[in-house]
Parts: sequence; structure tokens; C-alpha cells
Amino acid sequence: MPDRTWEVAALGLGGNIGDPPTAMAEALRQIDRSDDCRVVRVSKLYSTPPWGKLDQADFFNCCALVETVLEPEALLQLCLSIERNMKRVRVERWGPRTIDIDVLTYRNREQKTQTLELPHPRMTERGFVIKPLADIAPEMVLNGRSVDAWLEQVDVTGIRVADDDPDWWRSA
Repeated sequence: MPDRTWEVAALGLGGNIGDPPTAMAEALRQIDRSDDCRVVRVSKLYSTPPWGKLDQADFFNCCALVETVLEPEALLQLCLSIERNMKRVRVERWGPRTIDIDVLTYRNREQKTQTLELPHPRMTERGFVIKPLADIAPEMVLNGRSVDAWLEQVDVTGIRVADDDPDWWRSA
């Protein structure tokens, strides 16, 4: 069997129904237990105001770097499968959810298919993505600028650290 090439991808996780930190931790542990993925870094856990649809509870968000042998579409399918197993229901865009797992980046790949756009098309506009991503990949380049540079101009009003232990997901 040929050696598999491990690539680095960035994931964004969030939720605001039930116990999102526990759901996000379980999702990260499921990804880490996969034969095709391993979690290498996880950001602090953040409490963030809603974005897009404002009349809902605050969210919890984090980002993770994973190494994977899966192609981007297969990684997305793994994430969607975990969401389904955790009873994620998609009712309204930007609405409340128990768990959300987005593939934000995959190495330096740029692609646009019916199901996946890389890098994630709106991530640089979202403080709840850029702030945790800056914890784990401040020098990652997105659209010609580092995550740290994006962080300087994105709105992070109301975002606060909920847990600053980098291993919060292992014990939640």
C-alpha cells in the first residue's frame, strides 16, 4: 500500500443550542479518532454574538487544524456525517444549531464546487472565525493576507474567551 500524503486543513466549529462546547469537543474527538484525520491544534473556545441572524442565542466557536489524507470533499462529508450523527438539523441559514463544522481551508487549495468552496468564501469577514483561527494559524495566508492581518480589521465586538485551555476539547 503506498504511503498516504497528509495535508493540513482548517476547520471552524460552532453551535448555540444545547451544550455546544460538549458537542464541539465530541466532534473534535470523533475527527481525531478517524483513521483518515488527526487533530493537531485547537484554538481557545470563544463565546460569540450571533452573526447574520441576530435574534438568537450567542454561539460558542473554535477553529482546529487537522492533518488528513482525505480529499477536501471527503473531509466535508466526514464533517457532515458527524453533524448528522449529532442530530444537526438545517432549518434556516445562519440560524440556531447544535453543531456546525465548516472546512475553512485545505492546504493552499482554491476550489469552487457545488458543495465546497475553498478557502471558505466569507471567513475573512467573520470575527468568530478569524479570532480563533489566529490562535492556531496566525501566519496562514488567506486572499493574500495573513490571518493576523485580517484580525486587525475584522469586527470582534462581543467575542470573549470562554475557555483558554488548548486541551478544553479533550476533557469536555
